[in-house]
Amino acid sequence: MLKKWYADWMFRWETELTTRDENRVVRPVEWGFSWLRDALPRGMEQLGEAPETLANAHEAEAAMLEVNAAILAESDRFFGYTPPGDFRLERRYPALFPTNVRPETLAEDAALRARAERGELPQAEFLRFTSPVRTPFPENDLVNARWYPASPDRQTGEPSRKAMIVMPQWNADAFSHNALCTLFNRFGVSALRLSKPYHDIRRPPELERSDYAVSSNIGRTLAACRQAVVDIRCCVDWLYAQGYRQVGVLGTSLGSCYGFLAAAHDSRLEVCAFNHVSASFGDVVWTGQSTRHIRAAMEQAGLTQERLRALWAGISPAHYMERFEATARTCARRTLVVHAKYDLTFIERYSLEVLRLFEALRVKHEARVLPCGHYTTGETPYKFLDGWYLGSFVYRAFAD
Repeated sequence: MLKKWYADWMFRWETELTTRDENRVVRPVEWGFSWLRDALPRGMEQLGEAPETLANAHEAEAAMLEVNAAILAESDRFFGYTPPGDFRLERRYPALFPTNVRPETLAEDAALRARAERGELPQAEFLRFTSPVRTPFPENDLVNARWYPASPDRQTGEPSRKAMIVMPQWNADAFSHNALCTLFNRFGVSALRLSKPYHDIRRPPELERSDYAVSSNIGRTLAACRQAVVDIRCCVDWLYAQGYRQVGVLGTSLGSCYGFLAAAHDSRLEVCAFNHVSASFGDVVWTGQSTRHIRAAMEQAGLTQERLRALWAGISPAHYMERFEATARTCARRTLVVHAKYDLTFIERYSLEVLRLFEALRVKHEARVLPCGHYTTGETPYKFLDGWYLGSFVYRAFAD
């Protein structure tokens, strides 16, 4: 009885949090081949120039399925890159870059801007470089990662320089997960808090939310994932150039998908913390409360969950499990998986599928369960429990 009451209460709370933002937009489905222009499989390059030449939706869907098959067959090419040559650090006042229009959020944003104008806000240091994956938006292609270097007197062990790349959730503002970075500094671990494509300072001015990262544009969503994975790997390049030799990635929600795919393709990521996970990108979008506007567009176009799952197979962790296991073996990787029991965005059965795949492949990992949902993870007291799981894991992973 008590268990059912708690579950009902949690689902009501979770639903309240996922429905309070009223600026989600239902956009028509687009195939988006042009967003993959430089990554299309051989023989299909013409799709990137003139996708409108496809005769009908069935032909377009068949072509996109072929693109996904090529991504999976040649993922080194899809997630490969030429390292940027313009890494630099810049100092500026941090800004919130909110993605909702709730009065309290807008007031917080205005207060921060006013403090910055008066010079009352401490400046922060940011790593900037040009993403090897280009889009039509210059602001999106200038990668941004807030830099949290650990104090030298806290750096211990051999090698002493350790760092985590931190990727928050979809539609996170620019302050999300900063507290985790300062926590890692206490352990002697430096942190790069990476802004995902189309997020905070990288968000095109035409958007209120980070819609272009995940949307009803099939190709653009694939391309955004590709850019995020490449950006993570570029951050590893920069950290290695600074002398760091123990590097990890922590991702939450969408960030966990990006982090997983980066780790599957880069054995330099020796510590992995995946906070909210799912095996299939398409399943999350179809069943999650926070992506109901995207599902609405897909349904209007006549797509189904099974067909959407296949259209985003190329960015779904389930298809890269064996590759993750292989890279994990080469670097003795430490991995943490956190999921929420009452999650209405990353439905629990899809998180459990990740754990089943790990166990089947004998991937060494730790698993933790939060007694809350996706959005309620950010609420008291659950945010402290989640922080304990993540923080203690990173501390132990680097201390061993």
